[in-house]
Amino acid sequence: MINLILNRPALLLTGLLLLLSQSYAQTLTVSGEVTKPLTLQAADLKAMPHTDVTGRDHDGKEHRYSGVPLIEFLKQAGTSVGSELRGKNLIKYAIIKANDDYEVIFALPELDPEFATRIIILADSVDGAALPAGTGPYRVVVPGEKKLARWIREVKSIEIRSAK
Repeated sequence: MINLILNRPALLLTGLLLLLSQSYAQTLTVSGEVTKPLTLQAADLKAMPHTDVTGRDHDGKEHRYSGVPLIEFLKQAGTSVGSELRGKNLIKYAIIKANDDYEVIFALPELDPEFATRIIILADSVDGAALPAGTGPYRVVVPGEKKLARWIREVKSIEIRSAK
């Protein structure tokens, strides 16, 4: 009983840190060369139109992922897309960062349906359930990609930059 009383502040602090880390992990920012930087909460992403894609995960099995096409975040942030992707805008790219500082890059035309045939999404569920801890709350899913190196887990931000 004495140990429980003495450890109570430590338990409260641990619980508070866990709660803060979970709420922080559910925030997504879109910044860089955009006209309207975004900070989106989980509820904002849930309210956006979702698309389903299928892909083989590291387990070798086919799964159904649901999420928001990355192009939608670029549109909301005022990034050059569609007919604006020409000339100097063709050298823009998105750096997607994870909570553990892992980063991947996509050229903007890869994300734009006027250029690409596949839809790359920021998934928030797999096979009808929320993404598991260590993978979610958000994960980029790239259908048809042979290596899953850009299927970045625990996504926290998207930054738009130009090669020049």
